[in-house]
Amino acid sequence: MRMKKTILALNNISKLAEEKLKADYEFTMQSDKPDAIIVRSFNMHDYALPETVLAVSRAGAGTNNIPVDEYAKRGVVVFNTPGANANAVKELVIAALLMSGRKIVEGIEWVKTLKGTEGISKAVESGKKAFVGREISEKTLGIIGLGAIGILVANAAIELGMNVIGFDPYLSTANALRLDPAVKIAASTDALLEASDFVTIHVPYNESTKHTINAGNIGKMKKGAALINLARGELVENAAVLGAVASGALSRYVTDFAADELIGVPNVIVMPHLGASTPEAEDNCAVMAAGELKDFLEYGNIRNSVNFPACSAPRAGKSRITVIHKNEKSVISSITDIIGKAGVNIENFVSRSRGDFAYAIVDTTEELGAKVIEDVKALPSVIRCRVL
Repeated sequence: MRMKKTILALNNISKLAEEKLKADYEFTMQSDKPDAIIVRSFNMHDYALPETVLAVSRAGAGTNNIPVDEYAKRGVVVFNTPGANANAVKELVIAALLMSGRKIVEGIEWVKTLKGTEGISKAVESGKKAFVGREISEKTLGIIGLGAIGILVANAAIELGMNVIGFDPYLSTANALRLDPAVKIAASTDALLEASDFVTIHVPYNESTKHTINAGNIGKMKKGAALINLARGELVENAAVLGAVASGALSRYVTDFAADELIGVPNVIVMPHLGASTPEAEDNCAVMAAGELKDFLEYGNIRNSVNFPACSAPRAGKSRITVIHKNEKSVISSITDIIGKAGVNIENFVSRSRGDFAYAIVDTTEELGAKVIEDVKALPSVIRCRVL
């Protein structure tokens, strides 16, 4: 019998994750029966997920490498780490802003061609006029998406003397309070595009956000505006952007996502997915991912899941069960009926739903017998039930 639960790492993960878990867990890169998985870029779509896995935590924000919907059907909770790499991405966005306004990259590449040139100082003074750019101060930056990264970018841009407008139909009260009061909120994406000299996009990628910048709305941008995409490549329709850059409608496109058609195109700067590539960001993501797994495995709390609702509660009573079930009628009453018929008092009951699935945390005043647990598991809508 295993005394410690096993956390399987499918990528090299910051040692800080292991440090957070090692006292109570076996942290390993090889296991046939892990209790949970921590991952960065490993492609899990073709991965044979062991039946023992209760949760997967992605040490990063995006979960495109994980079959999130399929795992939900199996009762496997998928976590991500929103905001853990926000500062690293923010700093790269600021660099991208400067590169999109000034021809820094082109100028550096040109200087390399002067190696061995006599009178190099004169050559530089003569040639630098080809790399004249514009300042970002007093220009308008439009930010699509005001989550953890978008907020940091907005506040930093204000400090740099820019005018900032943002658009986010899901802007929370908590995030709104973190914004510098000088940030204006646009009524729509189109309104933001029409007003901005620079546009940066910071939304998650899914079917509804695919090609947020596209042939239909790119023409609404200011002539000569610059576009920055350090979120996901698929958020921008490359063909439309390339056409706009070629015509001069867009002055520059800076992206962190390489695509063959973008490489080597004048006024298109392609970086090799550097957004979160700092040791600080990797440490932050790893620690947050490890903490999410620990809280879920030990207490059943769900925070920052991408396929199940946020649901947590301080422990009360002597026993706790957690139930993952389909979001259908009468499931909760069926669970409470089973517990009540066993003569057990419910100390606390928390239930949340999200789309087709729901999650419940039940604390009772005394231990639940094996038959109660088996009866809960046998309910047609129940996917997984754990005793903690």
